[in-house]
Amino acid sequence: MTKAPLPFRVLVITDWALGNDELLRRLALALRAGQGLAVQHRHPGAVDRLFFDEAVRVKQVCDAAGAPLFVNSRLDVALAVGAHLHCTSHSLPPRELRQLLPDRWISCVVHAKGDDVEGADLALVSPVFPPRSKPDDTRPPLGAAGFETLAATLPCPAFALGGIDATTAGSLSAAGVAVISGVLHAADPEAATRALLNR
Repeated sequence: MTKAPLPFRVLVITDWALGNDELLRRLALALRAGQGLAVQHRHPGAVDRLFFDEAVRVKQVCDAAGAPLFVNSRLDVALAVGAHLHCTSHSLPPRELRQLLPDRWISCVVHAKGDDVEGADLALVSPVFPPRSKPDDTRPPLGAAGFETLAATLPCPAFALGGIDATTAGSLSAAGVAVISGVLHAADPEAATRALLNR
């Protein structure tokens, strides 16, 4: 993909525990906040057909708002719906997928120095703060200083993930932020997203 600056700085990650219609409603509200937004379709444990059908619905919401969509792990689904790809720790490394996606963005997860990011356009560094969407996560959070140190070692823009909201994001000098609960569980998803855009 192009090395031009990414046109988004807030990445909203889906939480299907909200229920299909409620998630899509909240996502649409969040995307009303303005330019600079992207969405990541994530649904651990979803069977193939369900994951694809959800991706189609999320893509419709994204297209209506002019926001790019990333799909977790599933190259086939990303290709089928015209989305970008997010590589999890269980995915093939970005460099192996780059030749299959020459004109799309690839993001990847980074938890520690040395994680493979070659070929990625951006990295989601986590957990920066205790993640609200994963209360059982026992990994020690990086904190603001740990995030900055790890981000400085990466060859691509670093997005902060884990416990992100307008308050915690304000303590970071990140290229962008990725958020679940801080937007989708907010009383006003549009206002919460706008606060992140204006951080």
